[in-house]
Amino acid sequence: MSSILSILLLLLSFRTFAFDHDHTALSKILSEALKIEGAQTLVNYKQLKKSPRQLDAYLETLSNLKKSEYDRFSKDQKLALMINAYNAFTLKLMRDAWPVKSIRDLGSLFTNPWKKEFFKLLGQERHLDWIEHEVIRKEFNEPRIHFAVNCASIGCPALRQEAFIASKLDSQLEEQAKMFLNDKSKNTIKNGKAYLSKIFEWYGDDFIKEEKNILIVLNQWRDDKFKEDSKIDYLDYDWAANSFESN
Repeated sequence: MSSILSILLLLLSFRTFAFDHDHTALSKILSEALKIEGAQTLVNYKQLKKSPRQLDAYLETLSNLKKSEYDRFSKDQKLALMINAYNAFTLKLMRDAWPVKSIRDLGSLFTNPWKKEFFKLLGQERHLDWIEHEVIRKEFNEPRIHFAVNCASIGCPALRQEAFIASKLDSQLEEQAKMFLNDKSKNTIKNGKAYLSKIFEWYGDDFIKEEKNILIVLNQWRDDKFKEDSKIDYLDYDWAANSFESN
């Protein structure tokens, strides 16, 4: 009888401490701290700073995750986690420094904010570039992540009002891609020329693997299709903070 009880207690402990792949806490934070304004979502960083516990508790679950446990996750579970980690730790970076006009103001003479080690993940001190470039871009071969990770700026793809989760990751990434490509402030046509977000100047190679014409690739998400032979120019990137404050 005692051995059965021990097994039950062990199973209960696994259930109690199992990682939440629905990222429920983050979805709650995002639904409360964000508002939609056109094709953009804005963040109430002032409120996040006033009430920091929810975000801190979620980030603690990420920081406490062991690499041995992460290695057992499915591919989609890993990718969803890393996108959420990037976005949530970016929220922390902005919240802790708030008020600030731009995330770029959070760098120093020696490093930019994306190289700043300010959190722990998978057992080591990390920075945001490690998540995006060393993990997400290098390991997953998924260009749509550029529509999902958010750099706390107006020029970025909109921060989603819910966490990314493995069970619907593909549909979430598709929605993000369509939203971003059809946002005329980010990608548009004028006088026969295609004006694209700087994201495609910086990371265009992530999109043009088999198909070398990036406009053909992007048209799969566009309602108003680009002409395939259009000349391309890139819009200035708006680094202003994606923020609002409630009354």
